[in-house]
Amino acid sequence: MSKIREEMNRRILILDGAMGTMLQAYKFSEKDFRGQRFIKHPSPLKGNNDLLSITQPAAIKEIHSAYFEAGADIVETNTFSATTIAMADYNLEHIVYDLNYESAKIAREVADAFTKKEPQKPRFVAGAVGPTNRTASMSPDVDDPGFRAVTFEELRKAYKQQVEALIDGGVDVLLVETVFDTLNAKAALFAIEEVKTERNIDIPIMLSGTITDASGRTLSGQTAEAFLISVSHIPLLTVGFNCALGANLLQPHLEAIAHKTSFGISAHPNAGLPNAFGEYDETAEDMALQIEEYLKKDLINIIGGCCGTTPAHIKAIAILASSYKPRKRHV
Repeated sequence: MSKIREEMNRRILILDGAMGTMLQAYKFSEKDFRGQRFIKHPSPLKGNNDLLSITQPAAIKEIHSAYFEAGADIVETNTFSATTIAMADYNLEHIVYDLNYESAKIAREVADAFTKKEPQKPRFVAGAVGPTNRTASMSPDVDDPGFRAVTFEELRKAYKQQVEALIDGGVDVLLVETVFDTLNAKAALFAIEEVKTERNIDIPIMLSGTITDASGRTLSGQTAEAFLISVSHIPLLTVGFNCALGANLLQPHLEAIAHKTSFGISAHPNAGLPNAFGEYDETAEDMALQIEEYLKKDLINIIGGCCGTTPAHIKAIAILASSYKPRKRHV
């Protein structure tokens, strides 16, 4: 478990890029999403990318391999929405353990194969724990500001089930990511600490928030610094930001926290902002040039990509990062 800590002290580690962007290229149909196991499932399943770990595992394996080939040190499991809360949209709450376990197992197999080929560059698996599609801090009903669509306890239970399956599947680190509501993240962190205590293990935790717009705040209203302060009671491997913004717009928020914590700092920004069609146009070279500013300013320990990024983006970032030393920790 501590191997990733050792490697992070030695060099800047490279996280993978987008899973969804890569899966779109396969143009899977409803039939593909269903596979054999869910052929008679009553609800539509197209768009449930996490399900593909069960119904199209070869594709998930190919994507992990492509990112490792591009230079990634860490790949994320295909489990962004693999909680009972998010899977309720598809009436698939009952397969959540399988989803997480199988996703972790696929990533583990690919990581181990690459580590065996290149033992000097060990590969790691991050169990992706997404924010769910509900928020504990805010009401989804403008006419009833006191209403909550989910409770802390419901989130804790859902996250605990996900985390147990990811650990059983063999992940090296847990990545609580795309945090738009810090209360949701605290439920995930609470669940992780519970599992760590029950199993007497010390699995590293990465935490990555999302600054939603030019206001410089998360959706639940926190600045970057406030977000850092509110989660600093948990022993984290890294804290950082991902999604919503491109690399250049994310930089000031990383600067706001990088010199105020002893945790490692991670970032995986989008490939710029989406165009009118919701697609990402920023090239690998353009994104890498922006990320070079992070490296020059000593902001980063782990760097990767989010929406719109591909193995080409990760390759350009990896080549660049190899010339720089990891950010020095601040006490």
